[in-house]
Amino acid sequence: MELDDLYKDLILDHCKHPRNFRPLADSEVLVDEENPTCGDHIRLTARVEQGKIADVKFDGKGCAISTASASMMTERLIGMPEAEARRLISDFVGVIRGEKELDVDSLGDLAALEGVKQYPMRVKCATMSWHAAEKALDRIAGNP
Repeated sequence: MELDDLYKDLILDHCKHPRNFRPLADSEVLVDEENPTCGDHIRLTARVEQGKIADVKFDGKGCAISTASASMMTERLIGMPEAEARRLISDFVGVIRGEKELDVDSLGDLAALEGVKQYPMRVKCATMSWHAAEKALDRIAGNP
């Protein structure tokens, strides 16, 4: 099996069986993001305890790329120190936008989404949840 096929399987698995996906109570929603060009919509909540991300959950509807990216992101962020999470968010968004070189060692399975940068209309699909996570961390830190 080729690497591209493994990446496709990984993305499809996260799309069909998203991790940390559940309906959120209104009191839990920290960020509500929408991509009007394709109809993707995400509601996200996060919790930080002692400088580490204790939990990230999301709800919403979206395409395979949007759902897989959000699922993969939540798995990766939980347990991560906040500063490290912010670096990862910046690195991931930079790679998907074609602004940074891919570092497979630092991105791990997230590298499966790198091919999205070849499709400019899909970049927002892959990065929407990451922008939501960054906004959630800002709100938790008291920065509007």
